[in-house]
Amino acid sequence: MKAEGRVFKYGDNVDTDVIIPARYLNTSDSKELATHCLEDLDPTFVKRVQPGDLLVAGRNFGCGSSREHAPLAIKAVGVSCVIAVSFARIFFRNALNIALPILECPEAAAALEEGARVAVDFETGVLTDRGTGRTWQAAPFPPFMRALMAAGGLVPYTRERLARRGTGG
Repeated sequence: MKAEGRVFKYGDNVDTDVIIPARYLNTSDSKELATHCLEDLDPTFVKRVQPGDLLVAGRNFGCGSSREHAPLAIKAVGVSCVIAVSFARIFFRNALNIALPILECPEAAAALEEGARVAVDFETGVLTDRGTGRTWQAAPFPPFMRALMAAGGLVPYTRERLARRGTGG
């Protein structure tokens, strides 16, 4: 698994209310949620983001309420990976459940600039700034996590495993 895209950079404590404002929680339609992703923090984000782009942030990304809508909106808008100094625990889990790749890498999060083009190799954990050639090492996804991401998240992964065992699901 690999990703490559431009960086959209934000600071510390980007909470779920900013990622997807509460006024849009009356839907779970990912396409609708994507149209409002980060609109209170960066009203131009949805117009500028392209499939494959990356979010880079500081500490405690995804703090706040435990809404699953937040990682869903990020994934649906086309973001291929979120790199941060750290993630709120519930956001971390929700992101993995829906197969939104996230990496903690404080050095990269501090050094990467808005607009930089970055490549991410999830198997090795290497992040590369394509403009400068600089690299950083994040913890790579273990085989289980790569399989979960490839399946599309926890539910599809579990269904596949149950089907292989012949237990239905």
